[in-house]
Amino acid sequence: MTMLPSHAQIVVIGGGIIGCSTAYHLARDHKADVVLLEQGTLTSGSTWHAAGLVGQLRSSASITRVLKYSVELYKDLEAETGLATGWKMTGCLRLATNQDRWTEFRRLATTAGSFGMEMHLVSPEEVKRMWPLMNVDDLVGASWLPTDGQASPSDITQSLAKGARMHGAKIVENVRVTGFDMKDGRIVAVKTTLGDIACEKVVNCAGQWARQVGAMAGINVPLQPVKHQYIITEKLDGLATDAPTIRDPDRRTYFKEEVGGLVMGGYEPNPQPWTTGDVPDEWAFRLFDDDFDHFEQHMVQAIERIPALEKAGVKQMINGPESFTPDGNFILGVAPECSNMFVGAGFNAFGIASGGGAGWVLAQWVVDGEAPLDLWVVDIRRFSGMHRDRQWVLDRTLEAYGKHYTVAFPHEEYESGRPRLTSPLYERLKAHGAVFGSKLGWERPNWFAPAGTEGRDVYSMGRQNWFDAVGAEHAHVREAVGIFDQSSFAKYEVTGPDALKVLDHICANDVTKPVGRLTYTQLLNTRGGIEADLTVARFGEDRFYIVTGTGFRTHDFGWIADHVPAGARVEMVDVTEDWGTLSLMGPRARDVLAAVTDADVSNAAFPFGHAREITIAGSVVRALRITYVGELGWELHVPIGAIGEVFDALMAAGQPFGVKPVGYRALESLRLEKGYRAWGSDITPNDTPLEAGLGFAVKLKRNADFLGRSALQAVAGQPLKKRLMGFTAGPDVVLLGRETILRNGKPVGYLTSGGYGYTLGKAIGYGYVRNAEGVSDDYLTSGSYELVVAMEKVPAEIHLGPMFDPGMERIKA
Repeated sequence: MTMLPSHAQIVVIGGGIIGCSTAYHLARDHKADVVLLEQGTLTSGSTWHAAGLVGQLRSSASITRVLKYSVELYKDLEAETGLATGWKMTGCLRLATNQDRWTEFRRLATTAGSFGMEMHLVSPEEVKRMWPLMNVDDLVGASWLPTDGQASPSDITQSLAKGARMHGAKIVENVRVTGFDMKDGRIVAVKTTLGDIACEKVVNCAGQWARQVGAMAGINVPLQPVKHQYIITEKLDGLATDAPTIRDPDRRTYFKEEVGGLVMGGYEPNPQPWTTGDVPDEWAFRLFDDDFDHFEQHMVQAIERIPALEKAGVKQMINGPESFTPDGNFILGVAPECSNMFVGAGFNAFGIASGGGAGWVLAQWVVDGEAPLDLWVVDIRRFSGMHRDRQWVLDRTLEAYGKHYTVAFPHEEYESGRPRLTSPLYERLKAHGAVFGSKLGWERPNWFAPAGTEGRDVYSMGRQNWFDAVGAEHAHVREAVGIFDQSSFAKYEVTGPDALKVLDHICANDVTKPVGRLTYTQLLNTRGGIEADLTVARFGEDRFYIVTGTGFRTHDFGWIADHVPAGARVEMVDVTEDWGTLSLMGPRARDVLAAVTDADVSNAAFPFGHAREITIAGSVVRALRITYVGELGWELHVPIGAIGEVFDALMAAGQPFGVKPVGYRALESLRLEKGYRAWGSDITPNDTPLEAGLGFAVKLKRNADFLGRSALQAVAGQPLKKRLMGFTAGPDVVLLGRETILRNGKPVGYLTSGGYGYTLGKAIGYGYVRNAEGVSDDYLTSGSYELVVAMEKVPAEIHLGPMFDPGMERIKA
């Protein structure tokens, strides 16, 4: 047994595939001093009983890249370590039995092309040829990903562990972490059953124990163990050893060949959770009792698909816990509660597919202190305080598990655990016909059902039932005035003698403007990539009010807090629940606002980009003159207890001007027309402001250092190799994002977001056009463009500026 050292640069907790991959990459790529601690023996948690399917395609380009890296690593690992990984590139068939699924596959095939992956759509006859034992009578077709495959989870993990040791990592088994020594919110030592080990950073890869390990340091890791069953059959006559893996989502089952037999499992709509309490420490190589009654639903479906299964003997049933998360995405990154604990957990039964790539990016993240790619969809900071509620996490996780193989309809909302957070306007908006969606627990009106129509979403792969209603709301904001309840916005107050100095360093734009001014800015990483997109209002010499998107509450607060220098005299407080937000937008917005306040809201007294405290209905309101819809407007930040009275006052005073409440789907179509960027899709940590057309919001001309400046300075004046552009297509085209952009018939990028512009009467999309020699205006305008939508090419027009621009005179007048 390896003795426990007294000190290590980095301690990795957990000897499953994620922990071993992270240790391997820390040692191989960064020559780090790494110690991995495993409470039992390697793979003894959930890795050893994983099914071992390895797929690569996801809706995120970065996560697809992570999974592609896994495949590349598994191919070559045996040659490096001498230990087999069981990797077989068998390819994967995904089966479609209805038109919605087939449309989904056609869209996925387009996404695969956008991300540089090979994916084909094949006929039932071709499926039968590739898999003769299969019944294909009900198939519309299938997708075929030739580079997917399967692997032996235990063998890969042991190979990674050997590789980690070869590069200098130490692995200690049969040692349990019992706690942490903390100082100023950071871990200084890991306490174990074999003694303490001082360290600089900790990586929590403890699998289903990750929540408990995190809790020892005050960190929340919102995952839920769920029982996941599969069987291994005796040999099946006629089954090829290189048979493709099968995913049969309409029957909720999957298959892979193993030693002449089949591994078959599935994702049932009525999953069985394990415990919401602590997972027992003593659970090495343990399983639950077989539950054939619960598994029968999969057997019935599987036998209909592969009739030979009916007579096949079952060699073994595996019923073990897997860690699942409330949104079906895994968890990576630095914990918001502790700046030197990193987490890699909650892999939703995709741990083997993700393991190689997740260890690669997590190791880089640990060393650099920032993610190497846009990993927002898996970032632990996508969660918030509500995710400490174990019952809520359980309910939402079981819903996510049940949706694992359902058709991924656009704009689909989760139903469990709702309503969780509501603004005081919830009942008022309901009375107006609001149909709500949910974002980080907040109920938000997506659209308003007209009188006599049903107020619910009806999902489809084409135009959905709310399309016309949203169009009417959109037109109303363009022509009159609307009120958006955006109380879910995340809001922080930053105060103190050093507040200006600190924000000036963290923000890319100039926040040193006088009191009463408002700054739109990005926060950048060291690569110049966009980590946040927000507004900073200055209400005093050392008092700032920051507003950002609902879903980015934990992330943006953490990013700012992590970059406040030690000893700085500055305090940051999250005041999200203290302030409600009403956005009053449209050409008649000033008329309505003037009718409810004594403040002078004329353009001369209250110009665009300014912030004032004004009184409405007896309450002091923070009014920010800004717009996300491309019309005259204000964000009105109201003390939360008074928002009902302020809303009522605005609605009453606005009657002569036709004021109406408006939802988030209209907001989205309005911003698309005006060309405003959305963080997480159009702008990400992979993109710089210069590439995104946001160079105007960067203070490069000012002699001031700021985070990311050196990276931008290094490329300033050079030809950009990618630029965010807008595209329009015909009125019947449904754009969702990830459609391939063709220039003169050749792919040059893909859409980052898509929707419909009701004023234009056209589909709208945004995406980066790439060209290694540079993307000049001449290059852009000299090309002929098409978009690939669900595998069909449609003509498109490129736009260098906003597609709809009422003119800054109208917005700023």
